[in-house]
Amino acid sequence: MNANQVQKKSFLSNLTVQILIAMVFGAILGIYIHNNYSVETAKEFSGYIKMLATVFIRLVQMIISPLVFTTLVVGIAKLGDIKAVGRIGGKALGWFFTASFISLLIGMFWVNILEPGVGLNLSDIDTSTASEVTEKTQSFSAQNFIEHIIPKSIVEAMATNEILQIVIFSIFFGLAAASIGDHAKPVVNALDKTSHIILKMVNYVMKFAPIGVFGAIAGVFAIRDLEELLVTYAKFFGSFLVGISSLWFILLIVGYIFLKRNMTLLLKRITSPLIIAFGTTSSEAVFPKLTEELERFGVKDKLVSFMLPLGYSFNLDGSMMYMTFASIFIAQAYGVHLDFGTQMTMLLVLMLTSKGIAGVPRASLVVVAATCGMFNIPIEGIALILPIDHFCDMFRSATNVLGNALATTVVGKWEKD
Repeated sequence: MNANQVQKKSFLSNLTVQILIAMVFGAILGIYIHNNYSVETAKEFSGYIKMLATVFIRLVQMIISPLVFTTLVVGIAKLGDIKAVGRIGGKALGWFFTASFISLLIGMFWVNILEPGVGLNLSDIDTSTASEVTEKTQSFSAQNFIEHIIPKSIVEAMATNEILQIVIFSIFFGLAAASIGDHAKPVVNALDKTSHIILKMVNYVMKFAPIGVFGAIAGVFAIRDLEELLVTYAKFFGSFLVGISSLWFILLIVGYIFLKRNMTLLLKRITSPLIIAFGTTSSEAVFPKLTEELERFGVKDKLVSFMLPLGYSFNLDGSMMYMTFASIFIAQAYGVHLDFGTQMTMLLVLMLTSKGIAGVPRASLVVVAATCGMFNIPIEGIALILPIDHFCDMFRSATNVLGNALATTVVGKWEKD
């Protein structure tokens, strides 16, 4: 085999390249089905082909709970004391809340400048499509919020992949193990070896990523008339892209300020997780892979295992930007005037209510609907953004991954890890 053949084989075996090829072929197949078959056939095809994405995501979800638990307990035990955990946790939460506030502010700024909801024709909107989200919104209360954060059973939390609940239990378990000292070493060592076995499983699971992305993309394009959607929602989607691009610009600038040239290397490391998150609209689907890539980048495993689970619960930058943008967009569409003070109050409400909902299906939409209800904006307005939400979710999922990778590496640098 000559050098060119080896290079070509290496190029095609690259996971990122495989995923990109899968996205292209998925889009081609989906568009072909949409243009050449009936709506019923296309929906049936979409349901079957999306099973490929479901299989991949469920394979990832299968290893998230044990991975979060083992790595976080080992990470805290290796940190050694409550002071170290408190110091790193304080830096992490400071970063998360600052990033969340800036993300919310960006969404608020662009939706007010571009006004995508002003003059929108609401006559053709089917509000019945929002029933699924509004039903979840009815149970969205302070009591349920607290119950969602604090686990009543670690077994239940693991069974339902409640990341924040697992994080809270793991922090207590890790601190207790660290306080016992040498007596806890056999348990910590066993969990450490278990985490490495699970990370090895990640390599096997990621081989299914191109197939999962192919199924997800093909399924969406089969039932969506992309041209019609983009014409109808051109102003909304265009304005959203301006906002999310601004957020990426700020995140990258901040990254280069703190990491200098290493930021370029970090971007190379997380390209594959970014594309998987984009294709599957699930930042959760890349949690194990992102853990692996950040450790390869050079961040100590104890810090990655502490920061990433927290980030997935508290640091969803893309989703945060979308929440203010979507909430005010719906208000504009219904002619509900919100003065600056009201919008700032909405921003602070979103800052609090959005924390700890990682893993909740359509979490962003549920929070947006709940916020609309608080500020007397018609909740059924969610139906306005549902048709285009999948495409927005692709961008915000990738942004969430970038934000968490950046937060972990910057805090790692502050800690000299």
